[in-house]
Amino acid sequence: MRSELGKLTLDKVFMERESLNANIVDALNQASSEWGIRCLRYEIKDIHVPPKVKESMQMQVEAERRKRATVLDSEGTRQAAINVAEGSKQAQILASEGQKEEQINKAAGEAKAVLAKAEAQAKAIEILSDALTNQNGNAAASLSIAEQYVKAFSNLAKQSNTILLPTNTGDISGMVIQVLNMQTIKIDNILSTQTIYI
Repeated sequence: MRSELGKLTLDKVFMERESLNANIVDALNQASSEWGIRCLRYEIKDIHVPPKVKESMQMQVEAERRKRATVLDSEGTRQAAINVAEGSKQAQILASEGQKEEQINKAAGEAKAVLAKAEAQAKAIEILSDALTNQNGNAAASLSIAEQYVKAFSNLAKQSNTILLPTNTGDISGMVIQVLNMQTIKIDNILSTQTIYI
């Protein structure tokens, strides 16, 4: 019994009582086989240790429990920190993906708007070109330009208290004719070169 107990630490003696009993039975059977005696069962009913050893064992058990509790607590804190970091990372990824999608959608919308505006201007220039080639097209264009000229001067007078006027302000029809002549030259140049500026 002393031999088997010596193989174990004091902690394991209490936990492995059954294996201890079985090992002692085997040792007894080997020692008593020459005498024809066979041991069937051996049982340790109780183990008495000195009070100081018992106290130190209790302290060791409590220390082991505290250690396990501290380890579990630190593991929980670590896992919580990992979860918070993962959540923060995922939130940043989702936010950046949302911003990326928003920028892509905004850029696509702006591109479509620019394209639609360009197509509208091209269509307007095409319609204007067709109208100018028709009979009385130049006269209609001249009238439109003269109206814009008069409107520009009236807007200039509303926006600023300084106005630049032509030298012959009394001759409105002369100014209109002068503008029409300039615009006719420009329109003829546009039609002859077939260059369209957008």
